[in-house]
Amino acid sequence: MTTDDARLPGGGLVANIVRFAGFLRRAGVPVGTGQVTDALTALECVGVDHRRDVFWTLHSIFVSRREHDDLFGYAFAAFWRDPTGRNDELAELQLPHEEGKQAPKRPPRRILDAWRSNQRKKVRRAPSDEQPDTPGTASFRERLRRRDFEQMSSAEIEEAKRLLRRLRFPWRERPTRRLKRHPRGKRFDLRGTLQRSLRTGGEPLTLSYKVRTTRPPPLVVLCDISGSMERYSRMLLHFLHALTNDRDRVEVFVFGTRLTRITRALQYRDVDLAFADLAQQVPDWGGGTRIAPSLKAFNDRWARRLLTRGAELLLITDGLERPDPDDPEAPVLDREMRRLTRFATRIRWLNPLLRYDGFAPEAAGIQTLLSHVTEHRPVHDLESLEQLARALAS
Repeated sequence: MTTDDARLPGGGLVANIVRFAGFLRRAGVPVGTGQVTDALTALECVGVDHRRDVFWTLHSIFVSRREHDDLFGYAFAAFWRDPTGRNDELAELQLPHEEGKQAPKRPPRRILDAWRSNQRKKVRRAPSDEQPDTPGTASFRERLRRRDFEQMSSAEIEEAKRLLRRLRFPWRERPTRRLKRHPRGKRFDLRGTLQRSLRTGGEPLTLSYKVRTTRPPPLVVLCDISGSMERYSRMLLHFLHALTNDRDRVEVFVFGTRLTRITRALQYRDVDLAFADLAQQVPDWGGGTRIAPSLKAFNDRWARRLLTRGAELLLITDGLERPDPDDPEAPVLDREMRRLTRFATRIRWLNPLLRYDGFAPEAAGIQTLLSHVTEHRPVHDLESLEQLARALAS
């Protein structure tokens, strides 16, 4: 990159760096005003004669999280080809990665969206007395809260995902066996009293007390991702991503024809990175359903480890399963549910079929699940998820 590349055709080095910082923000990389100032100062020292020097100078200032490395590489390659954003087809190119790693064939979707937003022109409309029911308005959000996930348009789904990312979860905390010092505690703290007495020559002039610490109970989620649950499971995973990032001690598993633990993927703050990792980990998305074998896999390997200290279980499925009559050794759903009840304090079954007014538990799998769960709740729209968040704190 030469000096002319950095300054033209964007108008000047300062203007182009400011535009690049805005492009990074739209792509999901947090960049503040102070970082822009630092970048300009650093470039004055390093110079802009070599593209690699500019890349790593800006990278060291603008990137503070490891998951933003790829986004920065694509954004740098895209922006410094055309800082003014006049090339309409630039977003469709396969952009090279600046770090020398083998990059994906296509740029991340957020880079394409950020680039297209550069090209949108603001259309001025005549003022109107009526308030349009558009995404972002109060009337739109109120109507969206009761819209079934299966009936949402693509724009409504994107707005619902944004609302789920802003959802907060009030938690009730349970007392643990650990104690901590507290000035109004009820338990006498002998060790703390002796430590304080050292300040007064061994005379215990001040007594110390303790209280029990409190923590939210562990939460384990088993989510069905079969074909009949596909639209709901995708929205519920956005809910579970917000849940996992809001509190600790949350474990999430998905199952279709097999059981997969996805807790680590959902711990990414960046939802796009989380779902990109999920796409690589889960091979049976949208396939068949094998509830009993999946529960058996969880009971054999994870239940004794995770369902402890008052843990609760969320089971998200429609309960529709056809057992194989030709396999005499196939796991029985009733037996695996009984095993679950021995460990979990409470089992909440979240069923999207409850959205129907005439729902009747006629299927054998649904009847079996109902005989073991503590609570049976609908989960088909934003309002039901908000009620679930309040129920977890009740």
